[in-house]
Amino acid sequence: SCAAGRDERARRGAVLAALTRLKQVCNHPAQARGDEGYAPDESGKFARLREVLETVAARGEKALVFTQFQEVTEALAAFLRGAFGRVALVLDGSTPVRERARRVARFQDDPAVGFFVLSLKAGGTGLNLTAAQHVVHFDRWWNPAVEDQATDRAYRIGQHRNVLVHRFVCRGTLEERIDEMLREKRLLADAVVSAGGEVDLLKMSDPELLSTLSLDLSRALDDGD
Repeated sequence: SCAAGRDERARRGAVLAALTRLKQVCNHPAQARGDEGYAPDESGKFARLREVLETVAARGEKALVFTQFQEVTEALAAFLRGAFGRVALVLDGSTPVRERARRVARFQDDPAVGFFVLSLKAGGTGLNLTAAQHVVHFDRWWNPAVEDQATDRAYRIGQHRNVLVHRFVCRGTLEERIDEMLREKRLLADAVVSAGGEVDLLKMSDPELLSTLSLDLSRALDDGD
């Protein structure tokens, strides 16, 4: 019925909004609040990003940092500039088409540029970024094939070095459960030799959603690997 359809659309909208907010909190509380003050010590992911990229910066290597959220790209770039004193470029949906080509060329050719922060949808396909030896997925997308396409920016023709891929996951949270689902999808995709499908949490029952969204405090506070 029409009423049932409206109820289902309203439910899906509410679930999607909750999922988005929880993923934003995993990145940085300021992102969920809509603030501009991304204090590094308020986010475990920012701290981990500094740890992962310290060796990269010390060796003069380059890294791509992907996020699904356009609103956090500039904050990440500013953090990297401050932490390492190297140029960090940004490419997202607001970057003009002509400027995109210029930034890609600069990342590829300019030794002063250490990092390239890209929104997943704007920078995940069609770019050749083989100067990067490291790829960081700062947050997780619902489809493993989309992440793989982004990673492949560093694996284009002309890449003769190993590329290390880092995927950030907040333990005990929705992100860890998404990661588990993505691993299952990837295994299934490999088994049938086809692209992995999206994780569709919107189709879950209410009890399944509550279990997926609940915080596992013991995991979240666990300092082990």
